Amino acid sequence: MFYWVCKYILIGPFLRLFFRPVLEGVENIPASGPVILASNHLSFSDSFFLPLMCPRRIVFLAKSEYFTGKGPKGLFSRLFFSAAGCVPIDRTSGSAAEAALVTGARVLGEGQPLGIYPEGTRSPDGKLYRGKTGVARLALQTGVPVVPVAMLNTHHVQPIGRLVPKVMRVRMRVGKPLDFSRYAGMAGNRFVERSVTDQIMYDLMQLSGQQYSDVYAASVKNGSDATRRAQEPVAA
Repeated sequence: MFYWVCKYILIGPFLRLFFRPVLEGVENIPASGPVILASNHLSFSDSFFLPLMCPRRIVFLAKSEYFTGKGPKGLFSRLFFSAAGCVPIDRTSGSAAEAALVTGARVLGEGQPLGIYPEGTRSPDGKLYRGKTGVARLALQTGVPVVPVAMLNTHHVQPIGRLVPKVMRVRMRVGKPLDFSRYAGMAGNRFVERSVTDQIMYDLMQLSGQQYSDVYAASVKNGSDATRRAQEPVAA
């Protein structure tokens, strides 16, 4: 109930008025049944604009930090993301992440759309980064289609560190559903899961026009040595 109240009464009308969001290719989102909406992640506001424009309710896998914050801000975040039906992911534990994937499979089993950011975190610089294979495992385990969704300019609307969004038109683009039924029964095969994930990221790159970097966004944010070496040009 809170989801629909926010969408049509509390938040949605203001977002539509000031940001005039446009979602191209909405017909590619199935009208019913389970589907994985795999999106690039440019801004905190992505989780507002995509649900606003999608005709169906989306359940997102959200990082656990949104549910564990302290003080008034932490309380508001916890109440909002819980009421909106988000599923927390503990990104520091492999077993906890596996439990979140089980929850994601349950959401799909109930016939609901599941929203996932395969990069695992927001892009630090507007590039598209290497996807994590959880999205592929869910697709292979459940057999549901994956619909790529590209956020096009939300990093200009609300860059990392900016609290108040810049008022400008928001644009999004939905690609055609991807069918991975040819890999049925191969969930858990890391080579297949990587191949499926890379295909999803390729479609996101084509839709968004972003420059692709084959490293994890989290590594770039952490400034790891391995990331810096991976980004260095190879000598001829």
